Amino acid sequence: MTDDVAAARAAAEEESVLSRPPVDPDATAAYGDDPDQLIDFYVPRATGGPGGPAPVVAVLHGGAWRAPYDRRHISPFAGFLARRGFAVASIEYRRGAGEAGGGDPVAGRWPDTFDDVAAALDALPELVRRYLPQADPRRTVVTGHSAGGHLALWSAARHLLPADAPWRTDRPAPLRGVVALAPIADFAVADKLGVCAGAARQLLGGDDGFAERRPYADPALLLPTGIATTLVQGRADLDVPPPVAEAYTEAAAKAGEVVGLTLLEDVGHFPLIDPAADACAVVAEEIAQLAW
Repeated sequence: MTDDVAAARAAAEEESVLSRPPVDPDATAAYGDDPDQLIDFYVPRATGGPGGPAPVVAVLHGGAWRAPYDRRHISPFAGFLARRGFAVASIEYRRGAGEAGGGDPVAGRWPDTFDDVAAALDALPELVRRYLPQADPRRTVVTGHSAGGHLALWSAARHLLPADAPWRTDRPAPLRGVVALAPIADFAVADKLGVCAGAARQLLGGDDGFAERRPYADPALLLPTGIATTLVQGRADLDVPPPVAEAYTEAAAKAGEVVGLTLLEDVGHFPLIDPAADACAVVAEEIAQLAW
């Protein structure tokens, strides 16, 4: 496949996802005072497993941690999971504001983005009991796409953070697992490849903060988590190329942990969260294997 053909296909895949009308949640709750500190809840529309209360899927959207991309673009995926029998909690968080070099929005806010993800997941069990009474918060899987895949992996590794990290927990998160979709999972490799116009370096504050803050933010440095983890990655992904996910799984293996990696042929970045794509059904099955 030529570069032009690959780029055209990637653009079509992105348009397919971003052109879908948002799916309204059944309820929305705040986990903090900032307007972005919100969680959308979707009740399960079907029985997708062996019966009993539905498992919870916490969804973290992507968009390179940049402000123009919010949870609305992943709401069709959240609705798709609800139709598969999952109770869904789609988490919003503070992203970068303003412009970086070249006019692109800044990727993320330090430390606000991490403050929010930690706070949202800490608040989630109680909020699930209130807004999704048909769900079982003890069976929670965290998933995320792209930058959200990074946050999903990071959220499962908070017990491995440096001792002075404000987000550190004293034990592993009570999760059934993590399914990270085309995640920005290894910051060194992502930075070398220029993923999302240098978003990982921007997230950590640019050149001045990148090396110092990586131990607090880079999932590839926070292993082994002891939590079942699967990565789903399109082989044709031009936005977050497969070497990023492969580097994470290799780092996990060196740390003594087996991390699943499902590589999908002829799949780019966005079909993983596009309900019309076969890849999205694969993602739902990977979640189900951990959740049920």
